[in-house]
Amino acid sequence: MVEGSAGLAGLLAAAEARMPVESAEAVAFELTRTLDARSVSFLITDFTGNAVVRLSNTRAAEEREHIKLPGTVYEQVLRDQRVSVRPAPDADRQVQIVAPVTNRGDAVGLLEVFLPEAPEPATVQTIAEAAHALAYILIANRRFTDLYQWGRRTFPVNLAAEIQNTLLPDSLTCEAPQFTISGELIPSETIAGDTFDHSLDRHTLHVSITDAMGHNVRAALMATLFVGALRCARRSGADLAEQARQAHQALLDHGLLGPLVTGQLLRVDLRTGSVGFVNAGHPWPWRLRGGRLEHITPEIDPPFGAPLPHPHRVQSLQLQPGDRLILVTDGMLERNAAAEELPTLIESTRDLHPRDAVHTLTQAVLHAQQGVLHDDATVVCLDWRGTQD
Repeated sequence: MVEGSAGLAGLLAAAEARMPVESAEAVAFELTRTLDARSVSFLITDFTGNAVVRLSNTRAAEEREHIKLPGTVYEQVLRDQRVSVRPAPDADRQVQIVAPVTNRGDAVGLLEVFLPEAPEPATVQTIAEAAHALAYILIANRRFTDLYQWGRRTFPVNLAAEIQNTLLPDSLTCEAPQFTISGELIPSETIAGDTFDHSLDRHTLHVSITDAMGHNVRAALMATLFVGALRCARRSGADLAEQARQAHQALLDHGLLGPLVTGQLLRVDLRTGSVGFVNAGHPWPWRLRGGRLEHITPEIDPPFGAPLPHPHRVQSLQLQPGDRLILVTDGMLERNAAAEELPTLIESTRDLHPRDAVHTLTQAVLHAQQGVLHDDATVVCLDWRGTQD
């Protein structure tokens, strides 16, 4: 455990004694004082996943330090989730320590500490544990301020993108003993209505990936209606068939101009690995099992909001330990969007953490499109480790 005032209780007390916008600053101050550090700072990951931003306590954009990740120690620590200790590039600062600020697989950012001399192992452990504590502190305090949202934005965000962002889960990655899940959405220039969501009950993991037809604000509003209906049904205790029915009915009752939403809804039983599965006009998912990649080919019902010959069917799927599911939207399959190479790309990421796998896949599509997407590209990756005895 962390010793002294840099321990968990001391860090929590220091953070709560300051304004929510100063929570990272409070932790930095405590570590600076306790470790006699030259400097301590927090770097937040930006929305693209390709850079980090060193936050200051001001909202002046010119005071943000924006650092591209490729080839840096920051990229290495985010990928490996291990503390880096190395000589500092600045001769006036002797040792640089970079630790991951991560909660349940959600990589919030990095804690960077400069010390005047090589640290003892206990000091490195103190910094690692303080970084872990900082993840919890930031997640608790970001409810009260826009600072951390602002810090992650290294490009302009329009109204449709703002709406789309609010529909995503608070944490894009979640790790638990039975599974790890992560998603990434790369918006097109004219936001095309993609969303994904995941949530846990005591014995259930709920997962959805959806694509509201249309572009810009209209697509974002349709996605809002649909995701809101799904969450309302889920939080009311509805089973998967009823969640699908209520979300479909919401489009019929409140949608304008006949909106349609394709999607996949999954309900994973954490005790058995059995999955209830609804497929509404959506691209088939992939499964990696025992080194072999294959499509899962369920029966396809019409999109939500379309005329139905029967209610959306709940189909069955059984997960085995070691399985990886990959769910995609059709933006991953667009012409010139690396669709033909997607199976090879998925196989090439099999050993990556789901957080890194989805980023690699979406970046490959973005590169294939020369950086300009004509449709949102979204990937959700679920690794199943098995039930816990």
